[in-house]
Amino acid sequence: MSDLSSPKFHDKEEARKHLEALRWPEGVVCPHCGGVDRIYTMKGGRDGLYKCGDCRKQFTVTVGTLFEGSKIPLNKWLMAVHLMCASKKGISAHQLHRMLGITYKSAWFMAHRIREAMREDGGGMLGGNGMVVEVDETFGNERKPKAQGKKGRGYHHKSKVLALVERGGRVRSFHVPSVNAATLKPYLKEQIAADSRLMTDEASQYTKVGREFAEHGVVSHGIGEYVRGDIHTNTVEGYFSIFKRGLKGSYHHISQKHLKRYLCEFDFRYNHRSALKITDAERADAALKGIAGKRLMYRDSLLAT
Repeated sequence: MSDLSSPKFHDKEEARKHLEALRWPEGVVCPHCGGVDRIYTMKGGRDGLYKCGDCRKQFTVTVGTLFEGSKIPLNKWLMAVHLMCASKKGISAHQLHRMLGITYKSAWFMAHRIREAMREDGGGMLGGNGMVVEVDETFGNERKPKAQGKKGRGYHHKSKVLALVERGGRVRSFHVPSVNAATLKPYLKEQIAADSRLMTDEASQYTKVGREFAEHGVVSHGIGEYVRGDIHTNTVEGYFSIFKRGLKGSYHHISQKHLKRYLCEFDFRYNHRSALKITDAERADAALKGIAGKRLMYRDSLLAT
């Protein structure tokens, strides 16, 4: 774990200044109207309270972000973000609750807010120009049904995850309802450039859609083949190994309704990994830049589907 002695983790004012520098690198911007020219510091008000001369509204750096309305001190938010970004296999809400000195309920909701900040929208298609994109699916640990004498064998009751990994680059993973050709084809067509080299195992759901890419390399795991030249799915399987170690070691069980947010977390850390020369501090700052324009209420996190 990287150094946690930085003043921004222990002092609310230092935390505010750090967040302001990240959110407003070119000067304070009103989150209500976007004004920049007539921003005033409120006299007699608390530090960090501003007023916009254009729309006449007051604001702080947390207005219009995932942190808005939170009673948890900002320095504890920054420490939580750092801990989640620096923990390769994730950190449980119970561990956050102990380390930050807040209730378990608050820590659980805090972690979901931070995962929402990690959600990366857009970013263009994966691959392109002969680049390799590996695709595979895995199955989560949904509890087995016990009703009516069922033993829960097979995979139909388990959570299904599809991952697309750009070799040497980014990953995008999705919670999918099933792993047949009809379900998976739209993800591949929408997320992967057609001039990419697609790499999969021998699963039949990839056979037809594979013809729509520049190349479709296949390894037959069923006969013990895992690498043939540069044709393999070892990269995506490596991503799944990190996800499953986090699932079993830190989270133990993830319900289907929250799985997509945990996938955002693991995708984010992979896309900002140390192998790309990104430090823990830089990864945390990248997550903090994702708090703007998003709100997640406690009732929404409970009802998420």
